[in-house]
Amino acid sequence: MDILHLIDRLEELFNESRALPFTHNVVVDEDRMLDIIDQMRIAIPEEVKKAQQLLNQSDRILAQAEEKANRTTALAKEKADEMTAEDSLIQEAQRRADNILDQARADAEATRADADSYVVETLSSVEDELSRLLNQVHNGIRALQK
Repeated sequence: MDILHLIDRLEELFNESRALPFTHNVVVDEDRMLDIIDQMRIAIPEEVKKAQQLLNQSDRILAQAEEKANRTTALAKEKADEMTAEDSLIQEAQRRADNILDQARADAEATRADADSYVVETLSSVEDELSRLLNQVHNGIRALQK
């Protein structure tokens, strides 16, 4: 269940609670409140699992980028070896191989930077959301304790 939905249910339970006269206290249905809290305990680890999946996804993207760079490097070396068989093409082969290697490195670095940026952005978003949710839970607990 979505943690935001559970927080809404907790707030709804609070709003439906009966106020005690001349105090800031309310009477809350204990079973409903404990049920919602139990569901929140289950839902929060799911959010953490999603964050871990994002980390795993970024690792996979990095591995693919490295594999692509290695294939491109191998192809560049293979082409360079073929081209050096003829003396007149040695310099051209070296120049092309260097260009291919430079491009492969640039592509791998760009892919790695994009993956890192994506993971940082997503994890920051998850962190912000979890912080906001934790703050709301603390506020709800404080409100219930008053």
